[in-house]
Amino acid sequence: MALPPLATAQTTITVPTTPAAEAEDLPVQGEELAVLTDAPNVPPPITRKHPTKVKVELEVTELVKRMADGVDYTFWTFGGSVPGKFIRVRQNDEIDFVLKNHPSSKMPHNIDLHAVTGPGGGAKATFTAPGHQTNFSFKALNPGLYIYHCATAPVGMHIANGMYGLILVEPKEGMAPVDKEFYVVQGDFYTSGKYGEPGLQGFSMEKAIEENPDYVVFNGSVGSMTGEKALKASVGETVRLFVGNGGPNLVSSFHVIGEIFDRVYQEGGSLYQENVQTTLIPAGGSTICEFKLDTKGEFILVDHSIFRAFNKGALGILNADGDGDLLVFSGQKKDEIYLPEGGAIQTIPSDTATAPVASNKEERIKAGQLIYDQNCAACHLPTGSGVPAAFPPLAKSDYLNADVDRAISTVLHGLQGEITVNGAKYNSVMPILGLNDEKVANVLSYVYSQWDNSGVEVTPDQVAKVRASK
Repeated sequence: MALPPLATAQTTITVPTTPAAEAEDLPVQGEELAVLTDAPNVPPPITRKHPTKVKVELEVTELVKRMADGVDYTFWTFGGSVPGKFIRVRQNDEIDFVLKNHPSSKMPHNIDLHAVTGPGGGAKATFTAPGHQTNFSFKALNPGLYIYHCATAPVGMHIANGMYGLILVEPKEGMAPVDKEFYVVQGDFYTSGKYGEPGLQGFSMEKAIEENPDYVVFNGSVGSMTGEKALKASVGETVRLFVGNGGPNLVSSFHVIGEIFDRVYQEGGSLYQENVQTTLIPAGGSTICEFKLDTKGEFILVDHSIFRAFNKGALGILNADGDGDLLVFSGQKKDEIYLPEGGAIQTIPSDTATAPVASNKEERIKAGQLIYDQNCAACHLPTGSGVPAAFPPLAKSDYLNADVDRAISTVLHGLQGEITVNGAKYNSVMPILGLNDEKVANVLSYVYSQWDNSGVEVTPDQVAKVRASK
C-alpha cells in the first residue's frame, strides 16, 4: 500500500535549512588555530563578534603518570593530560577537527564530542589507529559546556583510563566577564591494587563493572589542586568554574566548602539557578559555577559524597588572599571549657571499671582483643589495615614496632600531628582513650601479637613507668 504524500500541490511546507540562532548571526569570517590548555587553566575568552573557521588538533598519547604519591597508572590521554585539553569555541564556528594517535600507542582511539550534532558525536569519523590521524568537521550549533570522551570499544575502559575533557561553545553574544576561570573534571578510577597501594597499578575491569572505584579524583590525580598546585584568587574577585564529570560511572555532588554559588548553569546549559550550595553533575555531564570571593581563606572543593573526598582523593583547594571581612566571617573567637550542669571534662570513652588482671600473655592478648574491638577497630579496622590518608595501619607497622614506649604513650596521652607509617604520611588525631594501665597493656599486647608485628608483650608495669614519665 502506498503512503499518502506529505504535501499536496496546494500545500507548501517550508523547512528552515539553518537554526534560527545561526540565521541571525554574522557570516563566517576568517580562520584561526584553537588555543588549547591543560587543567586547571582555561583558554582566554572569545572577543570576536562573528563566527570563524577554527582548527583543532588533538593528539592521543598513552602515558604512565602519577595517580597518588608512590602510585603510578597508565593513563590514556587527549593531549598528554587528564582531563584532556580544554577547547573553547564560539557558537556557529565551523570546526575542522584533527585527531592524531601517537605511534607509541597500543590501542586505536577516537573522540565523541557532546557538542557535535551528528552521528556518534564524531566517534566513527575519528576512529584512529596508532600512528595515524583522522579529520572531520562540524558546526557548533548549540552554546554550552560539553564533555568529550573516547568511544572506542570497550568504551568504559577508554573513559576509565582518563580519556575525557571539556569543550565550551560560547554563545554568540559572549559570556559575562569574570576575574578568574578554572577547569576542573572529576573522574573515577579502578586499579588492581587498593587505594594507596604503591607501584604501577593496572586497570581492573571487575571493579569498573561493579562501579567500585579505588580513586575518585579531580584533574587526574590525588592532590592535583592542593599545596603548590592549589587554585589562587583574591578577595573581591569573581570566579567561574567549568566543572565536568568524566565518570565513567559515578555522579558527582560538587561543592565548595565555605562558598555559595551565586549562579549554577545546570548541566552546562543556558538556564541557571542562583544561591546554590551543592550541584549534581551526571557522568558525562558538566556545570558552570560562578561566585564572588567575599573573604579570604582556604576554600575546599569536594565531591560531597564525602568519603570520596577524604578517602579517595576528590578534593582540591582554592586559596583566596587579601583582606578578610570579619563581618562576613570572624574565624574562631573563643575556645572555652564547656561543663554542662557542672559535670567534669570527659574523655572518650570514660574508663571507670577495674580491668581483670591477666595472669599470662595468652590471657592478656584475649582481653586486649575485646578492648581493640570496642575502641580501635572503627578507625584502624578489624584487620589493622587502617584507612589510607586518614588513619595509619597497625598491621606490619614500622612506626609501632620501632618504639614500644612511644606506642604506650600514644595510647595513654593521644597523638596529634604528622607521622610517617610504612612510608605514607598521616596527619589525623588519636584521642585519649582513658584506659587504665592493665587495659593499655592488654590492647597493645594484642596489637603486637597480630598482623606480622613483633609479638612483644606489654606489661602494666611498663605502662605505669611511661605514665609516670609524662
